[in-house]
Amino acid sequence: MVLEFSPDLGPGLYLDACATAPPRPEVLQHMAAVQRTAWGNASSLHAQGLQAAEQLERSRLELAQAFEADRDELIVTSGATESIHLALLGVARCQPPGRLVISAVEHPAVEAAAFRMVERGWQIARWPVDEEGTVRLDQLETLLAPPTRLVSLIWGQSEVGTLQPVERVGEACRAREIPLHVDATQVVSQGRPAWRSLPVDLLSASAHKCGGPKGVGLLLRRRALQERHGPIQAGGGQEGGLRGGTQPVVLMAGMARAISLLEPWVDPQAPEAEPGPSGIGAVQQRRDRLLKQLLNLAPLQLLGAPVQRLPHHIALLAADPKGRPLPGRAVVRALAAEGVAISSGSACASGRDGGSPVLAAMGIAPDWCRSGLRLSLGPWLSEADLNGVAAQVQGALEQVAATTAPP
Repeated sequence: MVLEFSPDLGPGLYLDACATAPPRPEVLQHMAAVQRTAWGNASSLHAQGLQAAEQLERSRLELAQAFEADRDELIVTSGATESIHLALLGVARCQPPGRLVISAVEHPAVEAAAFRMVERGWQIARWPVDEEGTVRLDQLETLLAPPTRLVSLIWGQSEVGTLQPVERVGEACRAREIPLHVDATQVVSQGRPAWRSLPVDLLSASAHKCGGPKGVGLLLRRRALQERHGPIQAGGGQEGGLRGGTQPVVLMAGMARAISLLEPWVDPQAPEAEPGPSGIGAVQQRRDRLLKQLLNLAPLQLLGAPVQRLPHHIALLAADPKGRPLPGRAVVRALAAEGVAISSGSACASGRDGGSPVLAAMGIAPDWCRSGLRLSLGPWLSEADLNGVAAQVQGALEQVAATTAPP
């Protein structure tokens, strides 16, 4: 499916899709129509409330069909951070303390939820990763042995782009009856996973990474987990009693439309994953072309898995012409002054100027852990848009090198 994607991006080039994607025009139009006709409270019994409730269920059905899930497996939240907390703390609420296993390269939201579980008596084990950021499968048997009661993995690592072997881990967890939660926020920005065939028990995501609105997300939960998973937020009993609070009818409509516009998710190593001329295949082709230009023109080093990675994602270590590390945030600022928007590390940790814990977990030397750069593309970028980016990046590197004392 070829979709027109022409949002108002403002001046310059936007290459920071992992932080947020511009809203799709189709999504904005749909939300505006829903706001006009279904603005009531979906819990009210009068005409306006019933109209909102009908729209809410239409959106829920659209989302469920997009993921090949059942309606009652879908819980609407305020975003991936809340979904992650509901997934992990909801399990912890209904089980005696045990061990939670998370990867060493998780999003800060998972780390925060894990800390709260420690306060409730749980142990935390961090699954080590290799130099590409992939969990070490030679640790699988040890980490899934008792007292492990829950596993949580980030499917697509937002900082370095690496995709975790979710299906392999999921099958091992199922064999041991251990629930697996997957933070699929970045994966869902690129395609719709088939929930029906995915060996995962809980899946969290946000709408704003794929052209939907901010402030809304989802959690998919297997029916078989209902007796071992409970709410962490009380109130009016909305979302099947799992999340009290007035339901965001308009935001949910925008999320449903944005996700339904995505192509099905395809693993990069699957035979059918060969990039095509449209959709995410075109984005991947442009990503590969830009990456080749960057590695040819500038002293940069690729981070993350070269193949098993998010199809729109480039992660690099910034260096001066002599191969010495440069501060990534300074390069980001230099490019922003030229109208090119990229990032350094996770957007949710962008206020920190210390070394990246993700890069440290991958064995990157400490003096390089502040040198990460991330470029993430989207369908709003054409080949012509990207033609000068490598030269602009090299110019920014030279500018920062000229003003930065070597370590």
